[in-house]
Amino acid sequence: MIIQDYNFFCDMTPDMQYLRNRDPVDSFIERNMIFVLPDRLRRFRKNLYHVRRNAGPSHAYSPLFRVNSQTRSDPVPAGYDGPFDVFPFYANAALTRTRHKDYYVLFIFRDKMSWTRFRDLSGT
Repeated sequence: MIIQDYNFFCDMTPDMQYLRNRDPVDSFIERNMIFVLPDRLRRFRKNLYHVRRNAGPSHAYSPLFRVNSQTRSDPVPAGYDGPFDVFPFYANAALTRTRHKDYYVLFIFRDKMSWTRFRDLSGT
């Protein structure tokens, strides 16, 4: 996988969770979620992005938008349920009427130093 304008990326860690808005306001489900990161990953909140595959035959992906996130020690905001385990939520690909959506939630990094620090802390 190639992430446009970014050199390094990592998947979410298995101990991540999410909060779900009780009153969804957008058709894109991830805009109604807050991802809950373990406290050890708090410095990488700004590196968590929704990415989607570019149109055409390439395997390049583009960042869509930064994920709403908080750390596990932060209180659950009013109007949200959870926390729920991220997996198996992301184990099943979303399906539109005609095809599978090809998008992911990834930690993405421009420099190798940040990527290495994240990998050491995440245990991946």
